[in-house]
Amino acid sequence: MSASVVRRLAALSGASAVGLGAYGAHGFKTNDPDDYQIVLFETANKYHFYHSLALLGAAHCGRPALAGSLLIAGMGMFCGAFYHQALTKDPALRKAAPVGGVALIAGWLAMVL
Repeated sequence: MSASVVRRLAALSGASAVGLGAYGAHGFKTNDPDDYQIVLFETANKYHFYHSLALLGAAHCGRPALAGSLLIAGMGMFCGAFYHQALTKDPALRKAAPVGGVALIAGWLAMVL
């Protein structure tokens, strides 16, 4: 995976974070979510945005494929599990969130290399 691929993935991730953020701001109003669903969704969206920006930085580090892969996997597991539970009320993927969090931390650390 080259730096240009990581940059493109960062751009797609940022765009999807904006779209999901818009859904969270407007879509939940008609579905009558509980407070926990809103908190989960907002947390997922916040981390999705932060790590989309980190992914842009990963494209410029010494090991963009490693850092980018870890960040993408972490976003998928951490943010994905939270988005899923917020939208469906199904906690089935909840155990993926801590693994995703570790992958996000490892992605940040991989940018040191």
